[in-house]
Amino acid sequence: MSQNSLQNDSIQNPRVTWEGCSVLLDINDGDRLVFARLSASATLKIGNKNCSLQPLIGCPFGSLFQVDNGPRGPYLSRVTPSAEGNDLQETQDCQLKDEPKDNRAIVDNNKAQSLTGEDIDEMRRQGATGDEIVEALISNSATYEKKTSFSQEKYRLKKQKKYSPRVLLRRPFCRSICEAYFKKYPARIGFLRVDTLSLLLSMANIAAHSDVLVVDMVGGLLTGAVAERLGGTGYVCNAYLGDTPYPMDIVRIFNFSSEICKRIVRSPVDGLRSIQDGTSEQFFQHKGVSNSEIQSNEQMSSQDSFPHSISTEETTLSSENGMLDLIPQMVTASPPQVAKTCKATKAGENASLDAINLWKENGFSSLLIAAPELDVWSIVQEFLPFLSYSASFAIYHQYLQPLATCMHNLQLGKMAIGLQISEPWLREYQVLPSRTHPCMQMSAFGGYILSGTRICSSDSQIQK
Repeated sequence: MSQNSLQNDSIQNPRVTWEGCSVLLDINDGDRLVFARLSASATLKIGNKNCSLQPLIGCPFGSLFQVDNGPRGPYLSRVTPSAEGNDLQETQDCQLKDEPKDNRAIVDNNKAQSLTGEDIDEMRRQGATGDEIVEALISNSATYEKKTSFSQEKYRLKKQKKYSPRVLLRRPFCRSICEAYFKKYPARIGFLRVDTLSLLLSMANIAAHSDVLVVDMVGGLLTGAVAERLGGTGYVCNAYLGDTPYPMDIVRIFNFSSEICKRIVRSPVDGLRSIQDGTSEQFFQHKGVSNSEIQSNEQMSSQDSFPHSISTEETTLSSENGMLDLIPQMVTASPPQVAKTCKATKAGENASLDAINLWKENGFSSLLIAAPELDVWSIVQEFLPFLSYSASFAIYHQYLQPLATCMHNLQLGKMAIGLQISEPWLREYQVLPSRTHPCMQMSAFGGYILSGTRICSSDSQIQK
């Protein structure tokens, strides 16, 4: 009963974590990022210490935790931000205007620290916290007072990360998920950068109550981004070529509700084409779907034909720097037993016959393609006819030439207008007192996007 109540509260208040939800753990201000699924038995290894994730359940996103030592070993304790840090920052800002000290006379010979490792171990055995150890290191340093404010801040931060690591509980959003994968495993998402993803959604005119046709070969990131923007209205049809659907593992990280998962469906291109050819029943029977299942899908689709209003919360996540620990090896333990009555709807079910018939009459309102492993023009030949006239489409690819070839063929066939190839450009800045400048290491390449609007023309016959 407690687990059911937690799940119900999570749907009503998405700002609070619940057991079984996915979270993004930011360790030491971006030095390490971990996607974890919260449970009572899940643990997280920070350095050489294993900490239970149970204290994170029921806490609001954005909470800060610190690793402390207790009688039963290390554990995560919640930290409340105090006003002392702001006062210290203001004092340092005032010192920056007239800084009389420099680091030229400081010699790094490993003799400035009088506190030994045995002393630190003894403090730990006596129950000293990480903050107390950091303060002891600062007070026993012979060169700390001679350093500039910048150097003192770096020294304090370095010791805090080692002896008192902190974990920030963050909500997994489209932006944070894309940034995390792009920095550690960019090939899994086709080198799709976060600014490119946002521009891709805007150029395809993704809005509420839209029926979006998606060709997603980037792990489900594009499908999840579209579903997040729709917010439980309209449908996201993840189409694929052949008999094997493309993986959608990243969709599980978004913590979508059952209502939003119902709007994420799958369909092969043969199933969409069979509706146009009038051979839908033969196709479904060939796939092993009985008439009763088709009728049940139709009834379910008719009940969900009207969109439900869902309150969604959106927060902006800052960019991260450092090493990452990502899916598929999520920090999780054995999943808890959940009653069948509260089992969540799985995203990516087969599209119903009634929904496909509706798309046959009206067409899709948007088309999004992110398939770096396939030929762009061949995919457009397959999926562009399912798009309604005057509807927008956007195609992402890592390289320019496949998009240029596709754009040339679309112009020759008079299939679309407003064709353009865009190259996103992003520069990240470090904004600190007297230290504002572009980041030293940044991504210089974000791929290309081909966008346009489909038109109706007598000559717009796609040559198969």
